[in-house]
Amino acid sequence: MFCVLLLTSCASSSPSPDTISFMVFGEPAELAAYQRLVAAFEAQYPEIDIELRHVPGQGDYRQKLAADFAAGSPPDVMLLNYRRFASFAGREGLEPLGDYLAKSSQLHEEDFFAMAIASFYWDEQLWCIPQNISSLVVYYNRDLFDAAGVPYPADDWTWDDFLALARALTRDVDGDGVIDEYGAGIDPNLFRLAPFIWQNGGELVAYPVSGDQNPTRLSLDTPAALEAFQWFVDLQVREHVVPDAVAEAAESGETRFLNGRLAMYFNSRRGVPTYRTIEDFAWDVAPLPRRVQAAGILHSDGYCMAARAANKDAAWMFIEFSNSVAGQTLVAATGRTVPSLRTVAESPAFLDPTQPPANNRVYVDTLSTLKRVPVMVEWAAIEETTGREIERAFYGDVPVAEAAAAAIAYTQAYFEP
Repeated sequence: MFCVLLLTSCASSSPSPDTISFMVFGEPAELAAYQRLVAAFEAQYPEIDIELRHVPGQGDYRQKLAADFAAGSPPDVMLLNYRRFASFAGREGLEPLGDYLAKSSQLHEEDFFAMAIASFYWDEQLWCIPQNISSLVVYYNRDLFDAAGVPYPADDWTWDDFLALARALTRDVDGDGVIDEYGAGIDPNLFRLAPFIWQNGGELVAYPVSGDQNPTRLSLDTPAALEAFQWFVDLQVREHVVPDAVAEAAESGETRFLNGRLAMYFNSRRGVPTYRTIEDFAWDVAPLPRRVQAAGILHSDGYCMAARAANKDAAWMFIEFSNSVAGQTLVAATGRTVPSLRTVAESPAFLDPTQPPANNRVYVDTLSTLKRVPVMVEWAAIEETTGREIERAFYGDVPVAEAAAAAIAYTQAYFEP
């Protein structure tokens, strides 16, 4: 029987040799997905107990995980995004999983979407097994669109189409001079900005030669990147279709969406279990609007094993089960993931027409447009540093060119060998 730990405490006694700790983060609806997974595993393998550790906030999760690794007591199994696992692998914190996968009778590398499995290779080794291959999409409130008399987003909509809708859907409902319903909500960070740079023909980073895997600097100062960055910032500072800093601090974009006061919200698949609890309005999803070209950004989390795991065979059994057809089907049915296994992504467990969003195929049909950020030890620090400058520009504190130059200057040391 599993117990759920909140942060560091649990009333159970010391773990037995057959107890595996598993750490996740997320809203209650997301936690429920992993509780179902753990229960199914324990039913099939009663000799192994899973100690499920849950940290609600993503930022708190990362801090807790880093502290546990530093203290020499990490969870045996954890979920890590492909953007972040290298910082742990580079410090000998993770167990390589390539040999385990090669010997598995349940999992085969070719069964996964190629980009998902490739994103967990680093230093010529496979470190984690991907559970999902989500993309950034636009969640939208159908009722607000209907009330405004505007069409739902089309699969081939453009930046101009998006902006026109966002303007029409930003409303002062009661006439008091304060916006009550915003057209859009998006987090001002590099991971949200990136696909717009790619759509405009720009790049995030520069490489010394074509095909090199080691970037040398951020390239936010190129004309295409700066143009996309300015368009992104103008959504708030010029168009006011996105909440300003004061409004966002009072109520986050996601909360506004859940409360029916935000027409469009940019997020990955992980929001779906929570959005399925919405009872007051109908919602659906659309692909990202495009400009010069269609482009999305990969969201993928992997099951990783700590190098210090006492029972690596049992830990692998849980990872293997979680990424089997049975395991991925369980989690997919909760809405949490776009499965990384091709067969499950194309199955009714994921494409269930009776569960929102109705346009589930968006996640699968746009996979060919996905790009990813570099996999490198310092990428998390690069994102964090750059995010501060993007946020300053987004809320009107500095011009876009100044924010881009500062981000490049402040992150350059992370690119040095």
